Parts: sequence; C-alpha cells; structure tokens
Amino acid sequence: MSEQSKNKAVFSLTLAIVSCLHLHGCVGVVVGAGAAAGTAAMEERGLAGAVDDAVIRIRINALLSDASERIWRKIGLQVHNGRVLLTGALETPEMRLQAIRLIWQVEGVKEVINEIQIAQSEGLAGYGRDTLISTRLKSELLFDDQVSSINFSIETVRGTVYLIGVARNRQELDRVINRARSLNYVKKVVNYVKIKRRSETGS
Repeated sequence: MSEQSKNKAVFSLTLAIVSCLHLHGCVGVVVGAGAAAGTAAMEERGLAGAVDDAVIRIRINALLSDASERIWRKIGLQVHNGRVLLTGALETPEMRLQAIRLIWQVEGVKEVINEIQIAQSEGLAGYGRDTLISTRLKSELLFDDQVSSINFSIETVRGTVYLIGVARNRQELDRVINRARSLNYVKKVVNYVKIKRRSETGS
C-alpha cells in the first residue's frame, strides 16, 4: 500500500471515530477502533481492511446499544474482513434473532457467523474463567515466534474458544488451535480462521 493510501486510511478511521462520538453507546468502542490504527499496517488484511472493520464494528455497537442495552452487553463481537463473529449467551432465541437482523443492516457486512448461545449467564466465575482462557492464549501467541498473533482474534464463551482471522499457512493455524486446546478449562475450539491464498503471498 502506498504512503498516500495509508494516510487516507488513517484519516478515514479518525473521521469514523470522531463521528462515533456523536452516537449514543459508541464511547466504549472508540478506544478499540483507535488502537487498530496503530497496528493495522502489520496485519495481513492491511491498514485499509482494518479501517473498514473498525468502522463496521463502531456502527454495529451503536445499533445494538440503541436497540437493546442488554443484548449489547451480553454478546461478543469480532470483525475481520467484513466477517462478523458473534459470541456470548442470550436468554431467548428472539434476542439472538434481533441482534443478527440489526447487524445485517450495517453496510460492509459480508457474513454473520452466529455463535450466540441460548443460555443463562454463568456469572462472574464463568466470565472470569473465560477471560483467563482468552488472556492466556493471547499471551502465548504473542510470544510464539512462529505465529503472527496480530492476525488472530479470540473470544471465549463457556469454555469454548472461537478463533477468527487470517493464517499465513496451515501450519500456523494448526499451531494456534493446538495451543488453544492445551489450555486448562478449554472444552472446545471453534475455528473460523481463513488461510491466506498462495496468490496473496506472492509465492
């Protein structure tokens, strides 16, 4: 990507964040969107792709928080190349359907991966256990010199680890999955990571 394109992408992200400040419920996601600008240039999806995903995430959060504070707080959200991964636990199928319908209204959404469970919350103990799993996995990937950790997003719900992103090759993806499976309290690993095509790597 040229320097001009990078500057344009950064400007677009900054504009989206500023605009978001005028929307109810957006403040909580501004920090995440701003952080994307600092790391996006190193990602496989590139700076422009990270900008697009950050804008999609901001818009989704705004819609969900306006429609239902309860739904917004109980679901997890990852966006990668226009693919939206939904995780978490809601009390009724109607709440899950409402969330999915809202997300499809957002421009740029190419796919909605619905992994929202219909179940009661496991409380602080369950939340803490899931957070511990995600934190440990992120830490292990960060210090693994055979894994580009920046290309993987992780969510853990009720002991199930959900992965989305782009792997450089099958070996890298298998390494990430095996690391996730080896952690305490992990019941299952669900993989939505795509492997980068050879034509994209220049080989």
